[in-house]
This record gives sequence, structure tokens and C-alpha cells, in this order.
Amino acid sequence: MSIIETEAALHEAHRDNHTHRDVNGGWLRPAVFGAMDGLVSNLALMTGVAGGSVSHRTIVITGLVGLAAGAFSMAAGEYTSVASQRELVEAELDVERRELRKHPKDEERELAALYETRGVEPALAREVARQLSRDPEQALEIHAREELGIDPGDLPSPTVAAVSSFGSFALGALLPLLPYLLGATVLWPALLLAGTGLFACGAVVARVTARSWLYSGIRQLALGGAAAGVTYVLGSLFGTAVG
Repeated sequence: MSIIETEAALHEAHRDNHTHRDVNGGWLRPAVFGAMDGLVSNLALMTGVAGGSVSHRTIVITGLVGLAAGAFSMAAGEYTSVASQRELVEAELDVERRELRKHPKDEERELAALYETRGVEPALAREVARQLSRDPEQALEIHAREELGIDPGDLPSPTVAAVSSFGSFALGALLPLLPYLLGATVLWPALLLAGTGLFACGAVVARVTARSWLYSGIRQLALGGAAAGVTYVLGSLFGTAVG
């Protein structure tokens, strides 16, 4: 009895600890990319304009327009991209569904051959393929995973991707603009807040990907700072030339 209880406890511990993050969802990539892009692009846009020695009002308007235009652009791009990808996957699933309906035995043999290449004994592979092929929907799911590398029940949502991208871009783009909206008249508060946001975004991404948060934060801060520095220099040069 003690052995059984010990095995049960080990099974419970394994089940509780052996979990994985969702890597197929449609929200994570556009959310992370949107926040990074919104922060870097609007920071670079605003520093470029500020480098041209324009008025406080012009910088604020530039930041607001950059936020709105970028958020709508990101949302539209993500929706179109994910929708196109989903339509392609669904078309391939329709092809596989027709093959299963027209040539069930051929598809069953194909599945058995696949298991054989993975080391399953031929007789066992044929029996497993036969049993799994009895349910058409289950067979479609298995063939989709084995042949296409996708899960038919976990396809990314274009709407989720668009909303995530819109919201995260707007939030990221708001950071360098916020000090100006609160009454700042110089650039350094915006740079300070944006730099903090860049580092925080990099650190958060590291938590998701299990990489070093310090390295990821510094890397993102360096990339965003470089973009802001280049656009500030260009804005100064253009401002001098136009003036």
C-alpha cells in the first residue's frame, strides 16, 4: 500500500510541475511585438521631431498622431496576416478531410507507416493507426498534427491578434508621450520614462522565454536608445537644413 501511495504522490507531483506555457495562441506575439514597436517607433518619432527644435505643441501632436496611426496600422496588419494564415491552414485541412473521406485505407496505411518510421513495430503501428482512424474527426486531428504540424482546435484568432496588437502598440506609444501630456516641456522626462519602459519590456519578454531578464532588458534599452539617438541627430540636421 505504501508503494502505491508513493507512486500516486509522485504522479501528482509530476502532473502539477510538468506544465507548459501556451506557445500556439494568437495573442502573445502581436502583444509583445506591438508594445515594443509602439514604444520604439513613437519614441524615435518624437525625438526626431524634438531634434528639429519645434514647439511643445508640435511634439505632442506628433506623438498622438504616431500613436493612432501606428496602432491602427499594426491592428490591420496583424488581422490580415493571421486571417490569411488561418485561411491557408483551413484550406489544407479541407484537403486532408477529403482524402480521409475518399481514401480512408490509404490514409490509415500512411499513418501506420509514419509510426513505423518513429520506431513502432509494424504490427503495432498498423493496429494503432486502425484504432485511431475509426473516428473521422480524431483521424483528421492526428493527420493534421503529424503531416502539417498544426492543431485544428487551436488556430490563432485574427480578432485576438488585432486587438492585442492595437492595445499593446497604443500602450507602448503612450509612454514617451505621457510626460508631455502631464505638462513636461523638455525631452528628458520622456526619454527617462521610455527607457524604463524599454528595459521593462525586455525583462518581461525574458520571463516568457526563460532568458536572462537583465540581458534582455539591456538589449531592448540599447536598441530603442540607438533608434532615438539616430532620429534625434537626423531631426537636428533636417531642422538646420530647412531653417
